[in-house]
Amino acid sequence: MEHPPYRIAEELDRFLGDPGDPARPFSHTRCVELDEKEEFPADICRQLEEWGLTDYYVPVEHGGRLRSYEQVLQLMRTVARRDLTVAVGHGKTYLGGVCVWVSGTPEQAQRLGADIRAGVPVSLGLTERAHGSDLLAGEVAGAGAGEADGWLVSGEKWLINNATRGSVFSLLTRTDPAGGPRGFSVLLVDKRKLGPGSYRHLPKVRTHGIRGADISGIVFDGARVGRDDLVGTEGGGLETVLKALQLTRTMCASLSLGAADHGLRIAVDFAEERELYGRRLIDLPQARSVLSTAAADVLLHEALAVFAARAVHTQTDELSVTAAVTKYLLPSGTEAVLAGLTRVLGARAFLKGVYAGGMFQKIERDHRIVGLFDGNTLVNLNSLINQFRSLVRGRRRGTGDSAGAVAAYDLSVPVPALDPARLSLVARHGSGVLAGLDASVAELSRLAEDNPALRGAVESAERLVAVERRVHTEMESRQSPAGEVEPEVFDLARRYTLCYAGAACLGLWVHSSGATAGGSTAALWQDGLWLRAALGRILERLGEPGSGDTEAYEGLLAHLRAGRRTGELFSLLPQRLPEPLPLKSTGATAGTS
Repeated sequence: MEHPPYRIAEELDRFLGDPGDPARPFSHTRCVELDEKEEFPADICRQLEEWGLTDYYVPVEHGGRLRSYEQVLQLMRTVARRDLTVAVGHGKTYLGGVCVWVSGTPEQAQRLGADIRAGVPVSLGLTERAHGSDLLAGEVAGAGAGEADGWLVSGEKWLINNATRGSVFSLLTRTDPAGGPRGFSVLLVDKRKLGPGSYRHLPKVRTHGIRGADISGIVFDGARVGRDDLVGTEGGGLETVLKALQLTRTMCASLSLGAADHGLRIAVDFAEERELYGRRLIDLPQARSVLSTAAADVLLHEALAVFAARAVHTQTDELSVTAAVTKYLLPSGTEAVLAGLTRVLGARAFLKGVYAGGMFQKIERDHRIVGLFDGNTLVNLNSLINQFRSLVRGRRRGTGDSAGAVAAYDLSVPVPALDPARLSLVARHGSGVLAGLDASVAELSRLAEDNPALRGAVESAERLVAVERRVHTEMESRQSPAGEVEPEVFDLARRYTLCYAGAACLGLWVHSSGATAGGSTAALWQDGLWLRAALGRILERLGEPGSGDTEAYEGLLAHLRAGRRTGELFSLLPQRLPEPLPLKSTGATAGTS
C-alpha cells in the first residue's frame, strides 16, 4: 500500500541523504559533534527549510501545505530518526503556531503563516520557574494600557524551547489580576516590534539531553502588546492552550517513533555482528527476545500514533482522550524499549565513539525529555482520570464517535480538513474507540472463520475485552476522586491507555488490512502478524499471564532483519530509506559486552 504521508517522508529522507555519510550536513557524525559542543543545529535547520518543511507546519487555509496531521507525524518522525535535538529545535515552530491555528483570526493566521514559511522561529511561552506545568499559577502579567492600546507585559518565562532564537511568541499571559480559569489570555508577542529594554533573554540552560537545543528563558519588562495581538478571546487563553496541547501532544508521538526507529536499528546491527560464546548475539535466545518484543512495541506504538494523527481530523471532539493516551503511552513505552535495548548493546549503549558513533547514548538521553514536553506522564494520566465519568457513562451507553474512529482506521480514505471549533476539553459522549471494540472483535472473528491463522488474534482480542470491562468497572467506582488522587487510580488510568491502544490496533487492522496486499510490508498485515504481536504486548503490559505471542514476535524480527538488508524502514507501511546503511564492525567484537 502506497500511503501518501509515508511517501512525503521518504522524499524528505532522500533529500537529506544517507545519515551514515559524514559528509552530509544532517549526518549522525555531525549531530554527535554538535551535541558535544552543545551547539544549536542551525545549518541542519536551514537544510530542512530549503526542502520546505516549515510549509507543513502551516495549514493549507493559512497558506501552507498542512492538509493532514499524518503528514506532520511522518515528517517529524523522519527528522527525529536522525536526531531528536533537530526535531525538537526546529519542530518547536509548529508548536508555537498551534494556538493561532486553533483560536486566531484569519488575519493573524495568514500573517504568522507567512512568517513561519519564511523561516521565522516561533515559540510557545507557557512555563515559569516557580510553577512548572501549573498554568493557573502563572505570574507573567499584562497590565491594561488602555482599551485600545492593549497590555504592558511583564514577568519571566523559563525553560522555553527557542526562547532566545524565537522571534514570535504565543504567550500565556495573566490578563486578570485575580487569575483563575478565565484570567489568562494568549498574546502573540513579536519581539521584532517590542521597544528597547522591554525584554531580555535568560541564559541557555544546560541539559542532559538535547544539549544543542535553545532551552532558555525570557523576561518582559513593560513590553507593549496591542489588542490586535490577542489570540481568541480575552480570558480564553487557558482553553486555547489546552486545546492546542491536544494537537501538540498527539504530534509528540513522532519524536518517540523516530527515537525507537533509530535505537532499534543500532541494536539489531550490533546483534547481527557481535559474537559471544561462538555464536552471533542475535542467535542467542535472550537477545532475540529483547529485540523481537521491542519490534512488537515499535509497531504497536506506530499503529496508535497513525490512528491518533488521523483522529485529529475524524474524531476531533474526543481528542482530549486520544491525545492523553498517545502522549502517555508512546514516550513511556519508548523509554522501556530503549532501556531493553541497552541489555543487547551492553557497555556500547553508554560509550561515545565506540559503536555507531556513540549515537545510542545520545538517543537515550535525548528521548528522556519527550515525556516532559507539553504535559508530563502524570499530567496526561490525570487528564484521563478527570474524564472517568464521561468515559464510563459513554461505554455503558455505547456512545462516542464510533464513525469517526472507523474513518481514522481506514487508511485508504483521505481524512477531512480539521475543524478546530470541534476541539473540546472533555470527551462528553465517551470514547468511540472503545465503543467500537466489540464490533472490531466480531469482525475479526468473522474473518477467522475463513482464515484459521487469525484465531490467535481473536483469542487475544477476547482477553482484551475482558480486561477492558474490568477496567471500566473499576473506573466507575473512581469517577470523582476527592482530594489528592491515589497511586492506584493513576495505575487504573495507565491500564485504560493500554485497553484504548489495543482497541485502536484492532480497528486499524480490521479496516485497513484489505488494502495492504502487495508491497514490502504486506507480510506484516497478512494473517494478522503485527496485530497478534501488538495484542500480545498489550496483554503482557497489562499483567495478563501467559499472554505473549512468541511466534508473532519472531515473525516481526525476521521482517526487521530482512528490511535492514534491503534498506526499508521497519514500519507498518512501506518507506525506503535513502540507502541501506552499511553494517560496520568497528568495536563489535572487542571489549565489554
